[in-house]
Amino acid sequence: MKITSVDTFLVPPRWLFCRVETDEGIVGWGEPVVEGRADTVRAAVDELSDLLLGRDPRRVEDLWQVLTKAAFYRGGPVLSSAVAGLDQALWDILGKALDVPVHQLLGGAVRDEVRVYGWIGGDEPSAVADAAAEQVESGLTAVKMNAAGQLGRMPTRAEVDGIVSRLAAVREAIGDTRDVAVDFHGRFGVAAARRVLPELAPLHPLFAEEPVLPEFPHRLGDVVSASPVPIACGERLYSRTDFLPALQAGVSVVQPDLSHAGGISEVRRIAALAETFDALLAPHCPLGPVALAASLQVAFATPNFLIQEQSIGIHYNVGAELLDYVLDRSPFAFPRGVIELWQAPGLGVTIDETAVRKAAREPHRWRPPLWRHADGSFAEW
Repeated sequence: MKITSVDTFLVPPRWLFCRVETDEGIVGWGEPVVEGRADTVRAAVDELSDLLLGRDPRRVEDLWQVLTKAAFYRGGPVLSSAVAGLDQALWDILGKALDVPVHQLLGGAVRDEVRVYGWIGGDEPSAVADAAAEQVESGLTAVKMNAAGQLGRMPTRAEVDGIVSRLAAVREAIGDTRDVAVDFHGRFGVAAARRVLPELAPLHPLFAEEPVLPEFPHRLGDVVSASPVPIACGERLYSRTDFLPALQAGVSVVQPDLSHAGGISEVRRIAALAETFDALLAPHCPLGPVALAASLQVAFATPNFLIQEQSIGIHYNVGAELLDYVLDRSPFAFPRGVIELWQAPGLGVTIDETAVRKAAREPHRWRPPLWRHADGSFAEW
């Protein structure tokens, strides 16, 4: 079997899909994207395709080594995301060629279902209690919210009170038998995080995500030591070596993104590394159906898995939804807040190629918000 073509499709709301075809007619799909830099990743996929054409797609590990290392310069979000999508497609092809789901190739399922959570509140969180109640009605048993919108460099007493009161409102809406996670989105400095996290502890958030920017791994331990809330991070980390300092700092939950951190091949190794630190895996995935399918395949086969993010109804999905690009929506159903074990071959998702090609005729140019402080200086989004 040989790879004959690699194609990419920019589709709304902010995603990039890749399609890898073989001379035996087997097609694999992947989702290589950096949100807001989709065109840049698309160019990287095009460059990397030179290393794939004519090669046997079933040699997944060998191709991963070549894709990540053959150009001398390594790592970073663009290259790692391009590799991630191609890696997903190669695993998809291998599973289809052998007529087995990817989780079976990873050693087999260790669970029969995967718990998932949904987003509430948006970038500037508001009406979170009502939104949480709606998610519970849809079947979810866990939600995630931003701790705050735009913040000053050192949050005021009023801003801190607002964070606590919003979380309290969600806790009241969902009760004590369900979970809420809080995303700091790197908007807090170390001192601010150390101040806020103890105040959230009585409300028992599942975890606090990315309390400080990934540029400061040397300060992450200071946050962990001051926090009674489990700390999670990893959406902006791209390899085992990126995750090692975070694990050494004592984070409880790692959140690699299957479309950023080298795909299935690297994330399963990140999960194994995390297990040696007694940390849990909760893959980041505010993206499309292929990224979610790849995440689920890893979740099905990973012992130290905690919970899976999914983007159905997320505030970024303007103009298209995750289920718009799949032929069979039923595998993504979560009536009890869980997605049941998939048995379809490959990634287990059937992409609606007609819908993808039609959507790609009007490619998106999504960009993240640009925030500024009151004095006009740049503010973290």
